[in-house]
Amino acid sequence: MRRVSIALLLFLQLGITSATYTLNEVKSQISSYLDQNGTYTGGFGPRLGCQLACSFLDLALARRVSYPQSPTYEFEESRYWSQQQELTRPTCRFSPTSAEDVSLAVLTFRVTHCKFAVKSGGHAAFAGASNLDSGVTIDLIHLNQLALSVDKTQASIGAGNLWYDVYTYLQPKNVTVIGGRVSAIGVGGLTLGGGMSFFSSQHGWACDNVNTYEVVLADGSIREVSYSSRYSDLYWALRGGGNNFGIVTRFDLATYPQGDLWAGSETFLYTNETAAAINSAFYYLGINAPSDPYAQVIIAYAYAQSQDVFVIASDLQYAKPIPNPQILQNFTSIAGAISSTLRIVDLANLTIEFNNTNPGGFRQTYWTFTVQNSACLMADLVAIYLDEVASVKDIAGIVPSIVFQLITTDMTQYFSRNGGNPLGLDGQGPLNLVNIDISWSNAADDERVMAVAQNIVNRATTTARTRGLDHPYLYQNYASYQQDVFASYGKENHAKLRSISAKYDPQHVWQQLQPGYFKL
Repeated sequence: MRRVSIALLLFLQLGITSATYTLNEVKSQISSYLDQNGTYTGGFGPRLGCQLACSFLDLALARRVSYPQSPTYEFEESRYWSQQQELTRPTCRFSPTSAEDVSLAVLTFRVTHCKFAVKSGGHAAFAGASNLDSGVTIDLIHLNQLALSVDKTQASIGAGNLWYDVYTYLQPKNVTVIGGRVSAIGVGGLTLGGGMSFFSSQHGWACDNVNTYEVVLADGSIREVSYSSRYSDLYWALRGGGNNFGIVTRFDLATYPQGDLWAGSETFLYTNETAAAINSAFYYLGINAPSDPYAQVIIAYAYAQSQDVFVIASDLQYAKPIPNPQILQNFTSIAGAISSTLRIVDLANLTIEFNNTNPGGFRQTYWTFTVQNSACLMADLVAIYLDEVASVKDIAGIVPSIVFQLITTDMTQYFSRNGGNPLGLDGQGPLNLVNIDISWSNAADDERVMAVAQNIVNRATTTARTRGLDHPYLYQNYASYQQDVFASYGKENHAKLRSISAKYDPQHVWQQLQPGYFKL
């Protein structure tokens, strides 16, 4: 057998002429490992390749790699929201401390043909999204830097941060960023998928408020990507294009003055009368939202198994510390709430409340679709949900819900900012973004739950189409792995995303070696 330097393979296989790691550095580190630990004979199978990748990275970057049964590995495995992801077991976990570490890992995976996943917060529902069986998971947990510019107009945020940590850092400075509404969600996934926020009616989605991305490309290079940079096409693609273009290690986000909010949830027992009142209030908020962009609402219909009742949660947010604002009085005037948490609250604590309503550790599935704003259609969708859920009420630990949120015209007016985004929604609205959200306890019930979720989506979208109230858009952060997210952006945007992917990743690294989540 003939020893071959992996640095030479980088020349021959990847065609790299410049990267963050110089070729001499790569040659020195990897050749040293091979000299001590084995030979390269011209090819690696997936399992052998990942074993080699783990061993080399462990040697090259001490204390960044962890293996099954080690405290670090098991701790990081426990930090996933869904049981499906938590039970996935990679060959090793790699926890970089810099973009340069990520660069070396990407080059290593390319040479060894090792498949990998990338985790920011780990809040996706399905297996493989940010954890990979028998591959390597890059856990960005240590990319947790937080910095605010001197003029307080920009926050530089490491991709491994959770939104609770971001808000806790910014609150004493009386500013915020456009980010997640649940404390345990990660910065990376939410922002790359679009990113609805409590403040989206004022400032757009998270993806519309990124000034600069620090991103590791498939060739190992690290680039600063902004609208005004030479990578303006890549900047456009990253605003909703998911994990198809690189590994983002830092987001520079626009900041805005922000103090406490008036927010919380009112919960009602389901009745036809209460549902009609809430659906009507939701419809009129969609129409009237531009008159007061500080208001947002999330409506969830859910089944409470322990009491065998359906409930309606009306989550209200007003971005000023003003109780019972006029724009939300169609909701607050509805009588019969069995509980209420409405109060003046800071942002970080509000995200904890949202996190507590959908805790981790269970089986999870998310599905999504979008329809036109219609109270009558909303009632039809709830009826479909009630009918389908009746067949799975016996499943252990089940919490099935259908959730409604508005995509308003005051949100989508920001989608064209700085060259636009690929979502295909510029200037549209009001629309009703629907999320089918189901959690349960046991894997033995997966097939029944998934069938019901699919039935709800199929029946609901057919009903909307029949009434001329359908819409193609699928919100990436709520989609099931069975849904075609990027086709929903429109043919032109989908084709443009593919073209940009081919330009920056001609070897299709992100499509082939990072198989999880949604692909072009």
